[in-house]
Amino acid sequence: MDHYVVFGHPIGHSKSPLIHRLFAEQTGQTLDYQAALAPLDRFTAFAKHFFESGLGANVTVPFKEEAYRMADLLTERGRRAGAVNTLARQADGSLLGDNTDGAGLVRDLKVNHGVALKDKRILLLGAGGAVRGALEPLLTEEPHVLVVANRTVEKAQQLAQEFADLGPILPAGYDWLEEPVDIIINATSASLSGDLPPIPPILVQRGETFCYDMMYAQEPTAFCRWAVQHHAGQAVDGLGMLVEQAAEAFYLWRGVRPDSAPVLAELRRLMAEG
Repeated sequence: MDHYVVFGHPIGHSKSPLIHRLFAEQTGQTLDYQAALAPLDRFTAFAKHFFESGLGANVTVPFKEEAYRMADLLTERGRRAGAVNTLARQADGSLLGDNTDGAGLVRDLKVNHGVALKDKRILLLGAGGAVRGALEPLLTEEPHVLVVANRTVEKAQQLAQEFADLGPILPAGYDWLEEPVDIIINATSASLSGDLPPIPPILVQRGETFCYDMMYAQEPTAFCRWAVQHHAGQAVDGLGMLVEQAAEAFYLWRGVRPDSAPVLAELRRLMAEG
């Protein structure tokens, strides 16, 4: 049996085992996928022990930077992100580190929601690991401009410098924002506590602006409620990103790309049931 795992702390809430079980059933792959509570103080040793027999791992909070450091080789998007959410054991036993988060985001936007990114004015809220993972895939889509806004402007400026070779990227503070954009992506964790980044309603072009929250919950997130209140064209959560980044990891491990649509529909159904 081929063994896979998701490492995290906490990990009990993870939907990854269900997602990958559904992918395996759909594609006729035989594998075992479990959730593992990794110790906060010795993640690397714990992960290396798994890879003595295991083939692949997803990595979630708070271990993505440690996974980046333990990888023997990195994909370009993993290197750019400075964080790894997917590890794959190679034939020679070495570990390949990848970051599928940004690819999952772009695929969810384009395929599941029909959002064109080329030549668009995109605003990314936050400057943490989620933004870092999204920048390379988003800039590859050739937006008109990508604005990274953060409470601490210096963090946004640092990212803008680091990724400037990939396309037009501008740093900003939240209070600098004063004109409408086509797409707003909330990559902060504010929604987890029911909060909002301090952004002005002027950003939303009535009936046009597409608002996306990387977080998801059973009820609409605070950011999605804000978007609807200010008449955004659409407001969606990040459950599709979760499924799409998992599909990208599954493809990396198995060489088969699952159809994410029925899996996403099943997760929505289960969440609606509570």
